[in-house]
Amino acid sequence: MTRLLVTGASGMLGANLALFAQNGGYEVLGWTNSRPLVDAPFATRAVDFSDQQNLEQAFEAAQADALINCAAQANLDAAEKQPERAFRVNAEAAGELAKLARVANVPMIHISTDAVFDGTQGNYKETDAPNPLNTYAKSKLAGEQAVALSNPEAAIARVVFYGWSLTGTRSLAEFFYNNLTAGKPVNGFIDMFFSPLYVAHLAEALLEMLEKRLSGIYHVYAPESLSKYDFGMRLAREFGLDARLIRPISALDSDLPTRRSLNLSMNTDKLQAALGKPLPGHSEGLSALHADLDSGLRQKLLSFTH
Repeated sequence: MTRLLVTGASGMLGANLALFAQNGGYEVLGWTNSRPLVDAPFATRAVDFSDQQNLEQAFEAAQADALINCAAQANLDAAEKQPERAFRVNAEAAGELAKLARVANVPMIHISTDAVFDGTQGNYKETDAPNPLNTYAKSKLAGEQAVALSNPEAAIARVVFYGWSLTGTRSLAEFFYNNLTAGKPVNGFIDMFFSPLYVAHLAEALLEMLEKRLSGIYHVYAPESLSKYDFGMRLAREFGLDARLIRPISALDSDLPTRRSLNLSMNTDKLQAALGKPLPGHSEGLSALHADLDSGLRQKLLSFTH
């Protein structure tokens, strides 16, 4: 049985990935930071990413066969206020983990983001030049560079995703679902495009990448893009909610405190060729989101922090 180390296991991707891998027969160890997990069905350990020595000791103790690094300071506004912490977690610690994995001959996937691009072009390929607009994005690009330098055999997965989280409020899907089920009007950006993948489909793709020992940068997204307004409309239809509550507005007219890229549509041809199959689209993703709600996954995740 493969012993998989998942860092950032109390984040949305980390928690869903750990559960998915555990159900798929992996032995999972999840590292958490500020938010401990309660009664998780996999082993957990709190690890302080601000301390390099602590990181080294924890990695040695983990005795992992494979590593997926989901740990991140992912809050854009918090990263603007605390850039040192963002660069420590998203860049320096990522490079240190990559070096530890290389020395131990442990295959690694490092999670990055679509936000490394400035959003002026769209349909971004792995070979397109990044141009991050905010501190979070800059720290994640620095993380990609640190990982590639420390461990050329590592894979770097640029992602954007949605799903059910441990807080119930982390993803765009939850934003629309929570407000629409409460009958509250919300804004949907008509000029902000992205290619989100449902988190369980992302977890599946990451494990396949690990098994194939892929290295280098890969775009792990849905193979089609849409606006955030359209995403909300599709979610409303999937769950039978009132789509009239979603107001179409321009992101340029919003009061977002941190600058964001507008057109982050992504090209996934490289990964689909490497996996030998297409990645799931939005209809499959939203259907799976609905099925996982009905199966009790949302309540299960919420129970891990209460």
